[in-house]
Amino acid sequence: MPEAAGLAETAEHRLKRLRMRSMRRGIKEMDIILGRFAEACLGRMNDGELALYDLLLSENDQDLYQWVTGQAPAPERYSDLLARIAAIAAGRTE
Repeated sequence: MPEAAGLAETAEHRLKRLRMRSMRRGIKEMDIILGRFAEACLGRMNDGELALYDLLLSENDQDLYQWVTGQAPAPERYSDLLARIAAIAAGRTE
């Protein structure tokens, strides 16, 4: 993400941005799935995990939905993260 006026994004702003991007997707199913995951997990994720999640949010919603539901294979870099998202979506806690 480009930094505005050379200022680094604060941790609080980053979490708010990721939560908002999780809940405002292109399809309602992903709003629900990613919104639940964001509320349950973002506050406990480290910088590397948050960076990967930020990257995941740039993916197409139809692809994300198929990956989370197991209808299509996901890129390897997302496999662990998607397993966590799928567990939350299925009502299992971490």
